[in-house]
Amino acid sequence: MTVGFIGLGKMGGPMAAKLAQASPGLVCFDMAGTDGRMPDGTVAAASIADLAGCCSTVLISVPDGAATLAVVNEILATASSVVETLIDLSTIGPKAATQAAALLEPAGITYCDGPVSGGAAGARAATISLMFGGPTSVLEANRDLLESFTGNVFHVGDSAGKGQAMKLANNFLSATALAATSEAVAFGVAHGLEVQTMIDVLNVSTGRNSATTDKFPNRIITGSYDAGFSTAHMTKDVGLFVEGAAEADIAHVVSAAVAETWRSCDATLPGSDFTEIWRYVSKA
Repeated sequence: MTVGFIGLGKMGGPMAAKLAQASPGLVCFDMAGTDGRMPDGTVAAASIADLAGCCSTVLISVPDGAATLAVVNEILATASSVVETLIDLSTIGPKAATQAAALLEPAGITYCDGPVSGGAAGARAATISLMFGGPTSVLEANRDLLESFTGNVFHVGDSAGKGQAMKLANNFLSATALAATSEAVAFGVAHGLEVQTMIDVLNVSTGRNSATTDKFPNRIITGSYDAGFSTAHMTKDVGLFVEGAAEADIAHVVSAAVAETWRSCDATLPGSDFTEIWRYVSKA
């Protein structure tokens, strides 16, 4: 089995580097420029078609559903393609995932989604969680590959889109926790409390969450704002959650409000790390 990896950005690059240690000869390609992003010990492909012509298993980490579908169409247009399995590590939403699976099925290619959570730091440390949607047989055939760059692999469903649903639920909660904590801390500061004091109290009280245990002490109070996940990507993910909730006709009042906060933050602070929502909220 020759393995290929498409997308060597902030998440894809570290994941490919870990994967390369478990899969010697890993073939890589990135639209932004492969040579400058290739992990050590990997082989550069000249194009997606070039990679598809030699790799039976392909993993991709791309920005959105449009990018995933572009990769899918490139593979389908490659007459010499030997791809049998495509595992999508991107966060693109259930609709795009099921569309990709439907396009690839007639060509005999199994599409599985495996979005990841844990940020760039988790990708570098191989501690990210992966939410796999696809057949058990495909997961087990590729488990060693997936575990080479993750800390936890969860099989959340037998069909494409299930991993996306789980990831969007997770990111909605993460986005809500950070936005709400930022507002809570801003409230305390306005009433004369110290940020560190508030975080210390919250972390031993019922308000404890991922923002109080990680984002504030490690990224915000330090002023580093370096979680490695952009405000734009969080805005996209919460938007996908709201879209999916509306289509399923379930409650999304809270998520709609959270999505608007993130959209406004992204417009105010373009190019920002998502932990910089504290800067947006505290100034607002």
